[in-house]
Amino acid sequence: MLTHLLQKLNHKPPTTVFLRRKTTSAEYVASRNRDPIFEKLMDKYKNLFKVIAIQDLILGTTTNAAAPPAVSLDFLNRVSQRLHLNRGATHFLRKYPHIFNIFHHPIKLQPYCTLTETALKITQQEATAINATLPLVVTRLVRLLSMSVTKTLPLRAIFKVFRELGLPDDFEESVILKKSDLFALVDSENEPNTHLLKLVGDIPKGELVAAVDNWRVVECCKEDCGVDRNEILYSFKHSYPPGMKLKRSFKSKVKEWHQLKYVGPYEAVEIGKKRKNKIGMMEMEKRAVGIVHEFLSLTVEKMVEVEKISHFRKWFGIDLNVRDLFLDHPGIFYLSTKGYRHTVFLREAYERGCLIEPNPVYEARRKLLDLVILGRRGLSRGHSEPTGVCQGEDGFTEEVKTDSDED
Repeated sequence: MLTHLLQKLNHKPPTTVFLRRKTTSAEYVASRNRDPIFEKLMDKYKNLFKVIAIQDLILGTTTNAAAPPAVSLDFLNRVSQRLHLNRGATHFLRKYPHIFNIFHHPIKLQPYCTLTETALKITQQEATAINATLPLVVTRLVRLLSMSVTKTLPLRAIFKVFRELGLPDDFEESVILKKSDLFALVDSENEPNTHLLKLVGDIPKGELVAAVDNWRVVECCKEDCGVDRNEILYSFKHSYPPGMKLKRSFKSKVKEWHQLKYVGPYEAVEIGKKRKNKIGMMEMEKRAVGIVHEFLSLTVEKMVEVEKISHFRKWFGIDLNVRDLFLDHPGIFYLSTKGYRHTVFLREAYERGCLIEPNPVYEARRKLLDLVILGRRGLSRGHSEPTGVCQGEDGFTEEVKTDSDED
C-alpha cells in the first residue's frame, strides 16, 4: 500500500526491465517486424502448397496409359482436413480451373479430378529441369553431407527436403546408387530401421566454398567498396524489413557481431565441445547462422519450412533453437507464419518477391504459382496462360480480393 501511494505522489510510471526476448517463444514470434513483400509472397505460397499436395495425389495414382492420372472427389473430400481445405476439396478445386479439371468418370460414375493440360506441361517442365541439373543436385548433396559433423545424415530428413533441394522423385536410384563413389546408405547403430546417407568420397578441402564467402570476395573486389576489407571478412549481407527501427545500441551489437570470427559450415568442429563464456556462445551462434545460411543457399527457392530444417540441427552440431536464431537475425532471414507453418526465407536472395538469380526449376514452379494467383480470371476471355507476376513495386500484379481467396 505504501509503495502504491508513493508512486501516485511522484506521478512516475513504474520502471520496466529491458528483455532481449519476450517471455514466451510465441510472443517472440508475434513481436517480429513484418515485411509486406514477403508476407504477400507467403500469402500466395500457402495456397500453392495445398495445390502441390493435391497435384502429388493426382500424379501418384496409377491409371492406364491412355487416360491421364485422376483421383475421385470423394477421396479428396475425405482427406480435406489433412490438406487444410477448410471448406472442402470441391470448393478449393473450383477456385483454380487453370490447374484442376473436374469431370464425371464414365466408368466409375462419380466426379473425378485431373490436372489441366497447362498444369501437366508445368510438371513436365519441372521434371525436365531437374533431370537436366543432376550434376548440380549431386553437388548439393555433397555440400549438405559435408556440413554434417559426422558426414552422415538420416535419409528420412533428406526425404523431407528433397523438393526444396531440387532432387528427383527417385533420387535414391538416380543419384545415390549411381554415385556409389560419393554416397553410401548404411544402417543406423542407434536407431533401428533407420537408414543413414554417408559421404564416402574424398572432397578436396578448398573445393567447398560457402555462398557467403563468394559474396565477400565480390564485395571486396568492387571498385566503389565503401566497407573496410577487414570488417567484411566475417560479415553477412544484411537488409532489414521496411519500417524496422534500428537503434544505436542495436547497430553497435550488429557491427560487433560482424567482426566476430567463427567456424565456417565446411570446417571441422569438435564434437561435444560446449563453450559457456559470452564470446564462445556468440561464436557458436554465428557458426549456426553460417550453416543455415548455406543450407538456404543450397535450396532451389532459397526458402524452407523451419520444422524441416530442425531435423538437421543435431547432425549439424547446432545446439540452439533454429526458429529463435532466425528471429535474432532479421537482417539475414525472414520468418513467416502464414499457412499453418513457419517458413524462413533468405532475404538477400529476393528482390520484390522474386529470386534475384532464378534457376530453371524455380522458373517452372513459379509458373504454377502464377496459375494460383490467376485463380478464376481469364476464363471469359479464353486465356489459359498466366501473365508474369513480377510487375508491380512489390513484385506482384494487382488483383481484386474476393471472399473466395481464403480457403
